[in-house]
Amino acid sequence: MEPQTPPPSDSPTAIARVERKAILLLILITSLVLGFLLYVMYARGVFESQQQLVLISDDSEGVIVGMDMTFSGFPIGRVRRIELAADGKARMVIDVPRKDAHWLRTSSIFTMERGMVGETHIRAFSGILTDPPLPEGAERTVLRGDTNAEIPRIVASARTLLENLETMTGSDSSINTSMANLRTVTERMSGRYGMLTGVLGSEEQAKKIIDTLNRTNALLTKADQRVFGPNGVMDGTQAAVTQLNSVLTDVRASLQKVDAVLVEAQAVGANARVASTDLGALRAEVEISLRKVTQLVDEVNRKWPFARDTEIKLP
Repeated sequence: MEPQTPPPSDSPTAIARVERKAILLLILITSLVLGFLLYVMYARGVFESQQQLVLISDDSEGVIVGMDMTFSGFPIGRVRRIELAADGKARMVIDVPRKDAHWLRTSSIFTMERGMVGETHIRAFSGILTDPPLPEGAERTVLRGDTNAEIPRIVASARTLLENLETMTGSDSSINTSMANLRTVTERMSGRYGMLTGVLGSEEQAKKIIDTLNRTNALLTKADQRVFGPNGVMDGTQAAVTQLNSVLTDVRASLQKVDAVLVEAQAVGANARVASTDLGALRAEVEISLRKVTQLVDEVNRKWPFARDTEIKLP
């Protein structure tokens, strides 16, 4: 049996075999590319149900299509397109997967932060997760935080601060004037009359105040002696009160006699004339006692202003 020899490479059979292998390889490569594209599209959420959100800003510098919008550091949306509105503002249309849309509420806040170095970041903040969900196609104004835009304002504020500091520390500034005045007041307070000199401005004025206080103390001492001293108003008032007590004792005794006579008059109805005579005499005695009481009360009121009801009614 003779061994078979391979056909030459330029034979039709060899060419057909190479073509089949090339076609299989192309199909395999195409399948791999398509599979990779489908996987990437799936991973990027192309086949997921999306909810649109429109963010409005003064400009969209630094924002590119495909940029993520993050919530607590996790991407929950992606910029699909950027368009210019009729009012000159930038509208950024963002696709948010419905499985992540529950993180966005009606009270959510959206920011676009651009630092000095690095790319722009779009972030969402939801402080109250119990608020109603953000509706489909909602439009929200984005808050910008541009560090580069803040640099001129910071420089201007620093310049203003330095100018104010220079004005405050100048030789004719209000602080130096206040310190000079404080030094003057401190020097005055270390003088003869202490704080009075510092407050009033000179020792002469402080001396006048001290003299006035001394005269006031002397007048108070004299008044105290006149009122509470020997033979003063209080002594006279006490004597008058003592006399008043004596007269009231006499009045009490007279009234007791009146009561006794009335009892006797009721018991002895036949002797009514004698009882009436006794009653007249007793009434005259009571009137004399009452006049004494009135005189003493008037004297007490002259010496010390007591406000009392001095009326005494006869039975």
